[in-house]
Amino acid sequence: MRRRHGSGTPARRIAAGFTLVEVLVALLMMALLTALAWRALDGVLRARDDAQVSVDRASRLATVLVQWEQDLQAVVDTESVPPLAFDGQTLRLTRRSDNGVAIVAWSVRSGRWTRWTAPALARSGDLQEAWMRCLMLQGAEPGHLTLLEGASEWQLYYARGGNWANAQSTGNLVLSPVAPPPPASGGAPVGAGNAPEAMKSAPSEAGTPSAPPPAASAAAPPAVQLRDTLPDGVRMVITLDGKTLTRDIALGPAGS
Repeated sequence: MRRRHGSGTPARRIAAGFTLVEVLVALLMMALLTALAWRALDGVLRARDDAQVSVDRASRLATVLVQWEQDLQAVVDTESVPPLAFDGQTLRLTRRSDNGVAIVAWSVRSGRWTRWTAPALARSGDLQEAWMRCLMLQGAEPGHLTLLEGASEWQLYYARGGNWANAQSTGNLVLSPVAPPPPASGGAPVGAGNAPEAMKSAPSEAGTPSAPPPAASAAAPPAVQLRDTLPDGVRMVITLDGKTLTRDIALGPAGS
């Protein structure tokens, strides 16, 4: 005999598991959560990279500004070439170094802020030749160092008597003796005065002093030229990545 339940209905087993719709819904939710997690992770990585780039650029800018300050505080007037000359694109200066005087050129060209330096020289004639070559720099010569990208323009101002004036305007002009043309040996040592050592009497091949050069006429006045004196300080206004940076630097005692 078959046993019946009190209700009169046969016993049924309850089916266990998920339906296809439930599985698809679960997969969709997992895909959405994965996409959101990936976007969040990608945003964190991008923010980290941007922060690292900003830190590196700020550190590089600080190093460049230190070099800029060191160059200006080491400016020296040799009276052979202009100690400071700005043409709107390039600032050329003469700075004292361990082995003599070096010419340095700071430029903003094609969105790049660059610095170029020549070897240190100890003869006025060599310094004048190097200055003439420096006037023809195009920005692709060996020795050019790209300091920063994203530099669009810059302007310099000189401080004189407590006032700032455009570096391309006429400053304080003074009369200064013109140095004689340098001899073939390279001229007098820088800062040694207007009488080159090579122009003095030297022993002849026989060992006897050669005749001194004829004395200049007492009536002939010495040749003079107008020279611009060094300012008290330099103000730089430069645009980097669309932001304006202003920096004031006082010239050091070496320039006086």
